[in-house]
Amino acid sequence: MNLSTAAQLAHHHRAPGPGDPAVARLLAGWYATGRPAILTDHLRRYGAPPFASSAGGHTPLPLVEAVTAAGLTGRGGAGFPTARKLGAVAARRGRGVVVVNAMESEPASRKDQFLLAVAPHLVLDGAVLAATAVGADTVHVCLSRDRAAQYQQLSAAVDERRRARLDRIPLRLHGLPHSYVSSESTSLVRWLNGGPAQPQGSPPGTHERGVGRRPTLVHNAETLAHLALIARYGPAWFRQAGTPGEPGTLLVTVSGAVRTPAVLEVAVGTPLASVLDRAGGATQPLRAVLIGGFAGTWLPAEHLRTPLTRHDLAPLGATPGAGVLVALPEASCGLTETARILTYLAAHGARQCGPCRLGLPAVAEDFTALATGRADVALLSRLRRRVGLLPDRGACRHPDGAARLAASALHTFADDVDAHLAHGTCPAADQPPRLPVPPATAPEDWR
Repeated sequence: MNLSTAAQLAHHHRAPGPGDPAVARLLAGWYATGRPAILTDHLRRYGAPPFASSAGGHTPLPLVEAVTAAGLTGRGGAGFPTARKLGAVAARRGRGVVVVNAMESEPASRKDQFLLAVAPHLVLDGAVLAATAVGADTVHVCLSRDRAAQYQQLSAAVDERRRARLDRIPLRLHGLPHSYVSSESTSLVRWLNGGPAQPQGSPPGTHERGVGRRPTLVHNAETLAHLALIARYGPAWFRQAGTPGEPGTLLVTVSGAVRTPAVLEVAVGTPLASVLDRAGGATQPLRAVLIGGFAGTWLPAEHLRTPLTRHDLAPLGATPGAGVLVALPEASCGLTETARILTYLAAHGARQCGPCRLGLPAVAEDFTALATGRADVALLSRLRRRVGLLPDRGACRHPDGAARLAASALHTFADDVDAHLAHGTCPAADQPPRLPVPPATAPEDWR
């Protein structure tokens, strides 16, 4: 999704300032102006960042306490309480380090790229505020090196701040090799320490010993942008949107069979159907939606009234994940789409453990055979067994996500499974792909 597409959307969804809980917050400036915010625009809208003390200037509470009261959780996928990560690093001895995870290796997501394009200073404010709160003296911003334009745009934003002498803590940009697992927090720390951008499965955690063996806080770009607004407006303001148990807004990348694929900011708890409506609605009857991304869950269309919260999605085996919602029409084959994703995930494993080296390729091969009508009589039982062996055995959660996706496809598209086993591939398998699955090519360089 590019800026011109979002500009068309902004024309129809203009929003007032951040005081109104019913509208956008992170994207308020974009909706109001339709242009990316340079530093002057940012300061005019939000005022100077409250860096004077860890108390957050406008906020009467210390920042960690304010984020705790706000109930902010990570927007990168895991949904871990943000304040707990801040507190864990602040409690360690020695100067800490902050790492901004802007890798966005999820192929179906564009939210962090879009946020950094239109409101980079909210993210950078949040990073410096977090560093101040935990006693860090360095902020590392990690981007995918194959997005040269994004790197140049963010470099320009950092230069603006440097010329304005806005930050007491230096911001350092890094371009990392792109792969699906390179956005895992330990992959970033490992790369910054001179190693490959691959997950480091063994303890200690990054909050204990991360970059340079120092306590390290790793946060997703969107999470830090929310933190910057909480520091300005306080936890009570943040809780005016969302639900009591899961407050705030979140960015969602909506694609597939919708009229206007877009990155949207929605209140947590918005029904899935309403999110699709914000993207212009479905272009044809839907069979299912993929929620959470490539490590997410297929949900039948009958669940579209479900609120977008962890609490409401959990009984369905799903989570908001990386803020991805892909609409799959009835005319498409969910098994074919899933086989493409699994083949990509198998190619992008770090191959440091058995599930990535052996399990994922085997599951992808079986699923492809099922989708293309080449299944043998033992395939389904073998596939179910292999999927069940993937979780909780890898050096990272990459195999777990692939297993969740595969299991949900076998359940949601059970009728298709039976039809493929009995009659071979279906006519829907010849439909154009609906998901943006990159080529299943293993990364050439982890460093």
